[in-house]
Amino acid sequence: MKEQAPALIIAIPLLISFINIPVGLLRRSLCYPLTIIATFSCLYLSFIIADTVINSGNISYRLGGWEPPWGIEYAIDHLNAYMLIIVSLVSFVVSVYSKKSIEKELAREKIIYFYTIYLLLVAGLLGILATGDLFNLFVFLEIASLAGYALVAIGDKRAPLATFNYIIMGTIGACFYLLGVGYLYIVTGSLNIADLTKLLPPLYHSRVVLVAFAFFIVGVAIKIALFPLHTWLPDAYTHAPSTVSAFVAATMTKVGAYAMIRIMFTVFEPSFSLETLPTTEILGWVASAAMMFGCIMALAQNDLKRMLAYILVAEVGYIVMGVSVGNREGFTGSVLHILNDSFMMVSLFLITGAIMYKEGHRNINNLFSLHKKMPITMGCFIIAAISMVGVPPTAGFFSKWYLILGAIDAQKWFFVAFLLLSSLMVAVAFFRIIQSTFFKPSENHNAHEEPLRDEVPFSMLLPIVVITVSLLIIGFLSGQIIDSLIQHTVPKGF
Repeated sequence: MKEQAPALIIAIPLLISFINIPVGLLRRSLCYPLTIIATFSCLYLSFIIADTVINSGNISYRLGGWEPPWGIEYAIDHLNAYMLIIVSLVSFVVSVYSKKSIEKELAREKIIYFYTIYLLLVAGLLGILATGDLFNLFVFLEIASLAGYALVAIGDKRAPLATFNYIIMGTIGACFYLLGVGYLYIVTGSLNIADLTKLLPPLYHSRVVLVAFAFFIVGVAIKIALFPLHTWLPDAYTHAPSTVSAFVAATMTKVGAYAMIRIMFTVFEPSFSLETLPTTEILGWVASAAMMFGCIMALAQNDLKRMLAYILVAEVGYIVMGVSVGNREGFTGSVLHILNDSFMMVSLFLITGAIMYKEGHRNINNLFSLHKKMPITMGCFIIAAISMVGVPPTAGFFSKWYLILGAIDAQKWFFVAFLLLSSLMVAVAFFRIIQSTFFKPSENHNAHEEPLRDEVPFSMLLPIVVITVSLLIIGFLSGQIIDSLIQHTVPKGF
């Protein structure tokens, strides 16, 4: 199994997604355990892969025995081993949570197809991370995108229009990426990432290569919703089912950020983005604008889910800003923030889904006495919120600390100011919710009546608690995570 792990981690969710339909038509209740088995298998395999990379070095898996660059290769180093763990863990946690939430939000006949498409999305995301071929990455990117469109579309009554906008922007992003792939193939005759790393340096001043790189960056920027190309994200993630919002918010933008890092610093040498075509300078200012815009828009929202969607726009800015400063501290902070933000986002969106499950709404101004009705859920909300702000010893503090160190080292003082100011605005946004929940009495409040405790079902509560407690654990283990995995992902020359 160890030798076949890179293929199995994609094949298992892909095959079970197809099995889910005939099995589900015979007995709908089996779809949920099959999804749990598939996602847990991916999680187990991701740890096997990471252990192999840490102890034995990078993995090269040749599909069909064809030697690259002619054949398709799965190439796994410390960066994508790290990402495989994040996506596999989030997919498992969300799948455990999904049963009760999906049963309440979706019609019964849609449940079979939900789990089928959910596993297709998992397979697509894992494929993006594992592949060592740019065209194969595009194929998996489209599998993930099409699955994402379908999952968003089954949300509330405004979901179809949100999905339409998502499809339009996603298709434009995919076209830009594919044009970049085509241009590189024209000048190199190869799409294998390791092969391109060797072939491209003499061609760095070719106009074809410069245009290809620009297409790559714009295409991926649309996919990760980097401001001002973010317009599809708030509506899509707000109107999708709660389970879908939690999963896509925690993984889609992070996998897109991985693709951007891979293209900028593996396919092309770091010097290309830093000097030949100073992309990082542009990205740094765009990322700063994303941080400010996302936080300002979050402050203006009354819908909790939409507020989180705009905070996600700002979080994408943090990740891109860390990459843009071009030094070890900033890059470390960016890669660490991918992990932290995945866990923070999945925690907050799962909690929002729990509130929807019990209260039937997510209006920030009407969350009266939830700390008494749902004390465990709201306790987890407080932990996730202070981690998002960046309060020690939660996970969010450590990645933001590295981002600030990177900006200081690069003498980007405006970036430091934007980081601090955006964190302050996030704190204000979450304080509004705390104020509404803990301190604002209901109009129908009776001082002599205590609200009855009414938590969500255990299958929803347990994933929320586990992923939220992980934010504290990751905070304490940040040094070990950096030493064992992240330090090996830093590009040469940083």
